[in-house]
Parts: sequence; C-alpha cells; structure tokens
Amino acid sequence: MQLSVSALLGLVAAANAHGIVTSPATRTPGDATAAVCGRIMTKFYQADNTSYPEALFRANPNGIGKDYNPNKCNLYLCRGYQFADNAKNVQSYKPGDVVEMDVFIRIPHKGYANVSVVDTTTNSIIGTPLIDWPDNYAATLTPPANQTKFSVTIPTTLGDKCTTAGTCVLQWYWLGQGQTYESCVDFTTPKSTAMKFKA
Repeated sequence: MQLSVSALLGLVAAANAHGIVTSPATRTPGDATAAVCGRIMTKFYQADNTSYPEALFRANPNGIGKDYNPNKCNLYLCRGYQFADNAKNVQSYKPGDVVEMDVFIRIPHKGYANVSVVDTTTNSIIGTPLIDWPDNYAATLTPPANQTKFSVTIPTTLGDKCTTAGTCVLQWYWLGQGQTYESCVDFTTPKSTAMKFKA
C-alpha cells in the first residue's frame, strides 16, 4: 500500500522529531558526562545522538539512575554533555568570522529554533540570537535548505567573555511540541589586544 504525501506528513507529525548539528564538531557524551549525568543517560544518547531529554525521561519513567546529578548535569544545556569529553574539539574563531553550520533533521517537526552564543557557566545567551526561526522550523517533510545549511557570524561584542575554552558555545536550539534539541560547538576567541595606558 502506498501512502500519500499528506498521510506521510501525518505520520511524521505523530512521530518524535530528531535532529543534530553535524558541522562544525559538536559536544558528544563520554566518561565525564557519564560521571555526572549517569550511565543511563550516556547510553541513551550514544544509541541515538539525535534524540532529546524529554524522550530520555519518558523511556525511563522510574528515573535515570542514582548516578545522575542534576546539580552538575543540566540536560537542557548542551544536552548535559560535559566539556571535559570535548576539549579536543574546541574551535578558534575571531570576532566577525562567518561559521558555516550543517544540521541533520532526521524527523521534521514544526517548532522554533535559533543559534546563539551561550555562556555555559550561567546557561544564558550572550547578546541576542545570531539567527532564528520564530516559527515553522522543520515544519515540512523536507525542510528548506536555509534551515539545514546556514551561516552565523561571531559577534564583535564578546570582549574577553569567550577566551577560556569551555566557557562559550554556539548552541543550536530547536523546540517543537515539548521536544528540546540542542547541539553545542565549543569555541574560543582571542584575548583583547587593546593597549591599556596607566593614568
């Protein structure tokens, strides 16, 4: 039996969405993540790196283990993935650099999305989103090209906020119907070279 396009779209709408940034390199879970987020969480994402935290909790209604430490593992900041597992993937950008990004949408699902510079010490956006889609992100069976291949520009207003590795990430964030997706690209910018004069 062949399904019509509308029927296929209906099936997609009923399914869970899935997506991840494939370029530049993003955080992945390893031993440091397992130490604070637990083995259940780590194995869950290693089995499907396009999934999301709400599905993790739904798949484990009795909890995700005693080795999950919510004070050290924020599942809504880079999915909880720890910098220590990803120190070799830190990108070096200068203010004004244009960063090309590729996103893999395995299952489209209408929602809101953006890419922002996020301070990982406070889980807060620095400035405003570098690019955003207020609605209709991944709303069709084949998302528009500018939703899966696009570029962002490193702000010139970061100062010295992102000079230490692990402090700043480019975070792709997609929220649709209660499903949260995040991919984080660790990066640093050079320290300010402005000369300081004594009075």
